[in-house]
Amino acid sequence: MRVRSYTEGVLKSHHTLAFLSGQGFLGLSGAVVIQVYDTLFEGNPCTFLLILALLPTLISILLMWLVKIDAAARTRDEKKYLNGFSVVSLVVAAYLMILIILENAVTLPLWSRIITFLVLLSLLSSPLGVACKAQSDSSLNLAYTSSVGTPLMDEAEPIKQETTSSQPANPVDIHPDDDEVQNKSGSEDMLNPGAELNLFQAMRTVNFWLLFIAMICGMGSGLATTNNISQIGQSLGYSTVERSTLVSLWSIWNFLGRFGAGYASDIFLHRRGWARPLLMALTLAAMTAGHVVIASGFSGNLFIGSVLVGVCYGSQWSLMPTITSEIFGVRHLGTIFNTIAVASPIGSYVLSVRVIGYIYDRHAAGEENTCYGKYCFISSFFILASVTLLGFLVALALFFRTRRFYSQLLIRWLRRAATF
Repeated sequence: MRVRSYTEGVLKSHHTLAFLSGQGFLGLSGAVVIQVYDTLFEGNPCTFLLILALLPTLISILLMWLVKIDAAARTRDEKKYLNGFSVVSLVVAAYLMILIILENAVTLPLWSRIITFLVLLSLLSSPLGVACKAQSDSSLNLAYTSSVGTPLMDEAEPIKQETTSSQPANPVDIHPDDDEVQNKSGSEDMLNPGAELNLFQAMRTVNFWLLFIAMICGMGSGLATTNNISQIGQSLGYSTVERSTLVSLWSIWNFLGRFGAGYASDIFLHRRGWARPLLMALTLAAMTAGHVVIASGFSGNLFIGSVLVGVCYGSQWSLMPTITSEIFGVRHLGTIFNTIAVASPIGSYVLSVRVIGYIYDRHAAGEENTCYGKYCFISSFFILASVTLLGFLVALALFFRTRRFYSQLLIRWLRRAATF
């Protein structure tokens, strides 16, 4: 049972790494699509909308035949392949950042844009090499295992008899595995490491609604900033090139938040024992500062504010699924995760349409119904700063409610690692 439990822990760790890699590429997708448009269809916004509508679906259809179920046993060695995907995403992000800054500084001729685009395509296809290497090593390991047999299974019974006769009992063996312990006492909201809650059970807990409200504040305000960043730049006198650069760089900051927050939370949890909601609270506090910077309207404020808001917005998309899986379990993760993710469009609609849009229209004038000056958005972003401050307080409450739970969860992981 302990071997099975530890294997499940390794699988969850691998799934987390794969999720972070996928989140990284997802965060970069906006910058990649913009490069496709600038290289092939520049000056044709209708084509850009067509790309957004068709390209993701076409790529999924064309590449779906590469996806298959691998029944081979998972091992620790696979972490290096998942790290390979992560390295590729970092390289792509660095390349895109250099390319975006270069395009902002100088005007590249068509031939150079084509070359840089081909280099980008080669970088995006490099994960196939990592996958092929992993598949090749898996086949070799399977062939080696088949040829030498499984001596550990044959020797398992004698080892067990020797242990019981000549060695004192292991304290870990005295206690049952956490997966076998059922929490039959306490309230419905009591956290239990290893518990698997469905959506309705999760929605009856306070932690679900704390996480949901925190995501409305964080994701909603971040997405509202994304939707209006170009218009904010126009009102503050940023050039067209600068506004385009801001939109492109937002994808890089989003990527860094998605990718970095997951690894940072793992380090803080395993080395410091800090529960993940603490990092969520800290990112919401930093997002509050970013909204204040944007509201201030000083020269270059959007470049500083967009970095803070973009990184913190991306971090919410990395932390929320991980926290959801740990508190409520992985069996119904898809349903619970997507239910909490509804907080993003809800928050975006309220803050982008009912707050930013309403206040902007009140200040707009002229036939074009446009507004110029820092007063177009100053009130809106102070409201957004207040909202994210509320999210910080809610996430902090979730942190205090789950501190003991994460301590127990960490002990559980360490015990499984020690008994493997």
